[in-house]
Amino acid sequence: MGKIKAVFFDIDGTLVSFKTHRIPPSTLDAVAALRSRGIKVYIATGRPVPFIDNLGELEYDGMITVTGAHCFTSGGEVIYHQSVSAESVGRVVGHLTHGADAYPVIFVCSDEMFITELNEDVNAVARLLDIKMPPVRPASYARGKDVLQLISFFKADREPHFMSALMPDCTSMRWHPFFTDVIAGGVDKSVGIDKVLAYEGLSLDEAMAFGDGGNDMAMLSHVPCGIAMGNACEELKEVAAYVTASVDEDGVARALRHFGLIN
Repeated sequence: MGKIKAVFFDIDGTLVSFKTHRIPPSTLDAVAALRSRGIKVYIATGRPVPFIDNLGELEYDGMITVTGAHCFTSGGEVIYHQSVSAESVGRVVGHLTHGADAYPVIFVCSDEMFITELNEDVNAVARLLDIKMPPVRPASYARGKDVLQLISFFKADREPHFMSALMPDCTSMRWHPFFTDVIAGGVDKSVGIDKVLAYEGLSLDEAMAFGDGGNDMAMLSHVPCGIAMGNACEELKEVAAYVTASVDEDGVARALRHFGLIN
């Protein structure tokens, strides 16, 4: 492993506890210590920008959002932006408007977001993530929009059908049984990491990443030093180079100390 110069952090279940909806004090201190040593800190999340309201006082150098589709610096400079094709958006809109088995979708656009309908699954996710759902609008409102992500509320057993029929050029990033994050094909957090590293003039062997969920698989298997939280899914622990304690047991700080990046 080379000298680490950039660390990438997932939010939910990694930086932020599912129990408290906050970043543990030990994690805040550890991230501040990283930056004081000149190490770049980037957020790497499936969340779109309007849903990122739970980082408190955390300071960072930039963000990989929408599972890699929209990356930017803390100063607002766009590093990478990849939208879902108009064709896939059109097929989904047509299905939600006329299909017998419609499902709720949050359309995440570059300037706003909206949801097509509310149901108990949607409400359960809002409670879990401690977020306020966007306004309800008809699916047709998405036509002509710059759509970055479709947060699609269908279960895993229906996913192959909907993906192949409606969004064949897209990638599904599921990290919860109730929904999946659908983005442009060929995009994931590892792509975002590569774009950020190129922007920063760093190499892959200078990167470390922390995660806990299914949408962190590409990221943790891509960097030489991928760290899974103790509360991570088993599949992620298997591809990680190191498994630390859970988010609620100071896992981030412990791992950074283990690798000698902070005292």
